[in-house]
Amino acid sequence: MRVLVVEDDKALGAFLKQGLEIEGHEVQWVEDGDAALISVAHVSPDLIVLDLSLPRRDGTEVLGELRARQHDSSVLVLTGRSDLNARVHCLDIGADDCLLKPFSFFELMARCRALLRRRRKTADPVLRHEDLELHRIGRRVARAGHTITLTAKEFALLEYLMLNKGECVSRSQLLADVWQMPAESGTNVVDVYINYLRRKLDTDAESAPMIETVRGAGYRLGGPPRKPAGSAMAHSASAPPHASHAPA
Repeated sequence: MRVLVVEDDKALGAFLKQGLEIEGHEVQWVEDGDAALISVAHVSPDLIVLDLSLPRRDGTEVLGELRARQHDSSVLVLTGRSDLNARVHCLDIGADDCLLKPFSFFELMARCRALLRRRRKTADPVLRHEDLELHRIGRRVARAGHTITLTAKEFALLEYLMLNKGECVSRSQLLADVWQMPAESGTNVVDVYINYLRRKLDTDAESAPMIETVRGAGYRLGGPPRKPAGSAMAHSASAPPHASHAPA
């Protein structure tokens, strides 16, 4: 998922960026309210971690502007303001959650995961990647028009990968979000189920693997299809004999 961190405290901003990237998210960090609105217009993040006390434009102004523009990014507000009314006001003008400083990083990560799960539940009912389709309501999967039968856990794993397509998701993320197990469980269940999915999805030897292994990091839904072997030679052989003598 794409996350925007808006925090003017350099130490905290760098800490949040690093922690969210370790969780497998694509993170951008800006340090003032104006930069936040510019970033949102270009990147359209799934989640914004927004400090209230910002230079140039206050966090409440940023939040109000986002909702006025009808941006649907989830927003987690960070604030050192202990006044309950300030936090209630943020929720009233469009924040999805508020967290009072100082906070536990583990609590922040848990709240971010909760907001992202809530966001996924409102995503498109049909997920697509290349020739693969996953129907979330009917719980059906098809590749190139052919139905693929999956178990409940295989379906949940594939759905998670498709919701995060293009991003590397770590084993610890998958354990936490698909199996609801702690990262230190010491189980290889993720690798086992990835192999189950590969056997069912990769039926064409000429295609790139649908699920890629990112060494030392985790897994990612595959890239573009692999070109058939010898396609360049076939193209060369099919060229007209005089092609190499064409004028420059």
